[in-house]
Amino acid sequence: MAVIDELIREEENGTLSFGNYELAEKTKKDGFMYKGDSYKIKTYDEITKLEKNGSFIYESVPGTAVHGFSATADHVEFTVAGNKDAQVTLELEPEQEYQVKVDGAETGAVKTNLGGKLIISASLEEKNGEIFVEIDKVEE
Repeated sequence: MAVIDELIREEENGTLSFGNYELAEKTKKDGFMYKGDSYKIKTYDEITKLEKNGSFIYESVPGTAVHGFSATADHVEFTVAGNKDAQVTLELEPEQEYQVKVDGAETGAVKTNLGGKLIISASLEEKNGEIFVEIDKVEE
């Protein structure tokens, strides 16, 4: 999948796509309006970071491109693309258990920390540069 030249955009299906891991210098775009919220993207080859209304949502090291990002209170899904393996961090509900699937395979339940951070290792080099991630909140 291609990088997002405009850094962030809304897709025809209502999801978000963002990030450009091919940039050599940090580039950012602030004030992108999506569904009544303001988004800020910082991206380049070393990191991609997305914020919503000033709060952290997504970060990858090194930088990635994300396609079809959709998040509700109980479900998050997106395709992450890059030319190197990446560590992806999402901010979700604190101290909550989530079921994570990568390319349809369950990787097991993961509990977020006090800050709500959930970390996924994205083995992009093994998967032709992209993987599909699904995260579902585990109901207690």
